[in-house]
Amino acid sequence: MLCADGVVSLIGCLMGNPFINAVYIGHPGWKSMGGRIGYSAATGVTVLVLSWLGIIALIASLIPVVAISPILLYIGMLIGAQAFQETPKSHVPAIILALMPNLAAWGKLQIDNALGAAGTSAATLGLDKLGQSGVLYHGLEVLGGGAILGGLILGAIASFIIERELFKAAVFALAGAAFTFVGLMHGEAIGFAKSLPVAFSYLAVAGILLVSAKYAKVTVASGEII
Repeated sequence: MLCADGVVSLIGCLMGNPFINAVYIGHPGWKSMGGRIGYSAATGVTVLVLSWLGIIALIASLIPVVAISPILLYIGMLIGAQAFQETPKSHVPAIILALMPNLAAWGKLQIDNALGAAGTSAATLGLDKLGQSGVLYHGLEVLGGGAILGGLILGAIASFIIERELFKAAVFALAGAAFTFVGLMHGEAIGFAKSLPVAFSYLAVAGILLVSAKYAKVTVASGEII
């Protein structure tokens, strides 16, 4: 079901649609009830029909935003709980690591909004001055750049390390290095070598993991305990 949502959303984005067809809430529940691709398709068709008939616009005009916010808060709490409830306990560190880029992006956004309300910006104040006040703006900017993709890559690396699938972890680290080099991660804009130190860091991690994977295989073959 997640793959179906992703593929349909990607097709929609390529056609200029900024609204993705993703069912964010209740995946474990829907799957246990037998919901698969058909559920996602039914959701998409329903939204399409409601949009054609103008019902969504009517509902949006009748329901105030303050009434919707608690619902979004509840959904966020439920999704957050599911991340820990439906994931093996050993993978909890991977969940926390995957959240870090998104928290950094949120923190940077709050700083930008506060400075904008005050009629200034981080560039105007200077990153050094912010750093002296304990606001590590550039660190948040680097960690939070491309937060969704960054979280996926970091979470995958941590998960495979926990599972001792070191070669797979190395592959994701290499992917992280490539994505960072072209600006898809840890950068505010797409471009080559925007965050070169971070790209090299991913590359170094990939090298360490590859060496560790090879050493682990040799150790297992010799009958020693890892």
